[in-house]
Amino acid sequence: MKFPKCDQIPLGIYPVVDRAYKLRPLYEVGITTAQLRTKDAFSGKELEDEVIEAIKISEEFNARFFLNDFWELGIKHKTYGIHLGQEDIQEADVKAILDAGIRLGISSHTPKEIDIALGFKPSYLAIGPIYEPISKKLVYDTVGPEDLKHWAKSVDYPIVAIGGITIENIHNVAQTKAASGIAMISDVLENGEVSKEKTVALMEVFEKYSL
Repeated sequence: MKFPKCDQIPLGIYPVVDRAYKLRPLYEVGITTAQLRTKDAFSGKELEDEVIEAIKISEEFNARFFLNDFWELGIKHKTYGIHLGQEDIQEADVKAILDAGIRLGISSHTPKEIDIALGFKPSYLAIGPIYEPISKKLVYDTVGPEDLKHWAKSVDYPIVAIGGITIENIHNVAQTKAASGIAMISDVLENGEVSKEKTVALMEVFEKYSL
C-alpha cells in the first residue's frame, strides 16, 4: 500500500474550512492546498452538493483539495485527496481509496500514532496539536515546535503541522523547516469569513522559512 504523492511544491498554508464557498477567496490569493471539514453541518444530498461544489471550485484553480472524513463521497466524485483521523483509518475502506488513485492524509498526535499512519504509506502526515487548539477541546498533549522537528526526522513523507497555530506563533513552526504544510482554521478567518489579508500574511511567513 502506497498512496500517490502530492506534487513537489510544498503544501504551504493549508486552510481547513467548513463551507465550499470559502475556498474561492483562499485560492484567489494563492492558496494551493485546502480541506473541507464539515463535520455534522450537513448530511445527505446537502452534504454531497457541498462536496461537489468544493471539488468544482478546487479544480477551477487546479488546487489540491482534501475532503475530511467522507471517503465514500471522495471516491464517488474523484476528489484529489481524502484526510482521515486515526479512528477513521480503522473504519474506512482504505484499500478502496488507494484503488481510486486518491491521495490520503492521516492525522497523528503521538509517536505511536505516527508509526500506525506510516504503515499506510500516506501522501502526507499531519502532526499536532502543535499548540492548544482554538477550534476544539484539547484531547492530546501539545506537541510543540521542538518535538515536531524531532519527530519529523524519522518521517519520509510531507508533514502538515496543525493545532493552535496563529499569526503570532506561526514563525516558531515555520522556522523548524519540518512542515511542508501548516494547517490553519481560525486564523484565516475574520468574523467567520475568509480574510484575504490575514491569509496573505500567513503565506508570507511560511514562504520566508519554506523548505
